[in-house]
Amino acid sequence: MAALRDRFGAPLAARRGDADIALRDGERIGPLRALETPGHAGDHLAFVAGTVCFSGDLVLGEGSVVLGREPHALADYLRSLRRLRALDLELIAPGHGPLVEDPAAKLDEYLAHRQAREDALVAALRDGLRERDELLDRVWPGVSGELRAAAGRTLAAHLEKLADEGRLPAAQ
Repeated sequence: MAALRDRFGAPLAARRGDADIALRDGERIGPLRALETPGHAGDHLAFVAGTVCFSGDLVLGEGSVVLGREPHALADYLRSLRRLRALDLELIAPGHGPLVEDPAAKLDEYLAHRQAREDALVAALRDGLRERDELLDRVWPGVSGELRAAAGRTLAAHLEKLADEGRLPAAQ
């Protein structure tokens, strides 16, 4: 952070680290209001100015978000998506990809996508599948390489969420 501070000659605001301004949920910096939105990372923040959200890595312009490695990442991620969904947003400016001009539809799509994965996982578990690779093959078909490793983290997050909710089907 010191290199950024030196380069731009301005105070740095961040959620953690050697920041001049420590940001917390609801705090304002200029026209931006910080929102704690964990899921992609435990300390993730999005910023809202009026009806525009700068979502960082919580919502992408295209594709799916990789979950963080922190405990309860999926549950946190879903809460963060619902938190944004409750806002009256006109635009999401993601950290990656094109602008999202229909925030409600994109957030609904993300929530439905995660629910569909959960439903498919529960069905696979009810069918007796328990091994990581067979669950990945069933629930994330056709995913390989680096994306398979990310899918494996997401699988672990789904299993953790189901266990936390007491919904993990018993082994047969």
